[in-house]
Amino acid sequence: MMNGQERGHISIGSEVHIVLKKDQRTGALTHGFVEAILTKSPFHSHGIKVRLEDGQVGRVKEILGE
Repeated sequence: MMNGQERGHISIGSEVHIVLKKDQRTGALTHGFVEAILTKSPFHSHGIKVRLEDGQVGRVKEILGE
């Protein structure tokens, strides 16, 4: 299991845990599959921002698999 700070580790369809903007204080994780990678830079200290297949947007905290 990898953290979500490097864009190169994330691909469309990856199974991930993200933290939504509304959950940043609690750190509650949301499970889903990546539909789009929104962060352009190759690295982000708080996690790469993605949109899940269900439309939710957040920063990747854990990459579970392909």
